[in-house]
Amino acid sequence: MIILKSEREINRMHEAGKLLAACHQEVAKLVKPGVTTLEIDAFVDDYLKKHGATAEQKGYKGYEYATCASVNDEICHGFPNKKPLKNGDIVTIDFVVNLNGALADSAWTHSAGTLSEEAQKLMDVTKTVMYKGIEQAVIGNRLGDIGHAIQSYAEGEFFSVVRDFTGHGIGKTMHEEPTVLHYGKPGKGLRLREGMVITIEPMLNAGTWYSKMDDNGWTARTVDGKLSAQYEHTVAITKDGPLILTEQ
Repeated sequence: MIILKSEREINRMHEAGKLLAACHQEVAKLVKPGVTTLEIDAFVDDYLKKHGATAEQKGYKGYEYATCASVNDEICHGFPNKKPLKNGDIVTIDFVVNLNGALADSAWTHSAGTLSEEAQKLMDVTKTVMYKGIEQAVIGNRLGDIGHAIQSYAEGEFFSVVRDFTGHGIGKTMHEEPTVLHYGKPGKGLRLREGMVITIEPMLNAGTWYSKMDDNGWTARTVDGKLSAQYEHTVAITKDGPLILTEQ
């Protein structure tokens, strides 16, 4: 069931999103060679608590951390750990903020030190396709319009779009209907309505889109060991167009 949000509910989610965006800006300053993703995780957990919020995924189905921290070939749901980041690494930090019961979800890929040309292009294209998907998040369009905008641009730049993980609705819980694919055909799929709130979170790989799971049952990584990047915003469908809730 699709749960439409009122203007008041969207405004509350926007406040949570602004806090999330501010935290991401601080995380960007922390990411550098020698820093561990566990240190970044502790910073996010503490930052949110100091601002009256919590990390929603901490404790979700037994997940222990405030963030997902996915490095290099890890596609998503990487566990924060004590391994220092190296020069040239890329790391996606993904977390959900709960501010007084209102949720917001966003992920950003950050660079540690100097990147290879391929890594920089992968990050740039992934961010670009997220915004191309968001441009299609208007009343009357269909979910396939979002997926097609992402897929056509990404594949035109010779990157693949991960199929195994998707965007989703979000509201009082982290995962609501609908499922938001990052590939598809224009004019196909569920029609977008005012009051829907969804995440648009493309994951692009430098090689094939296929993934494999680590033994921990959470972390997905590329089957060929090539790089993966992700960017994500929470977006409300409004009469004035897409409203990005996870920007300040």
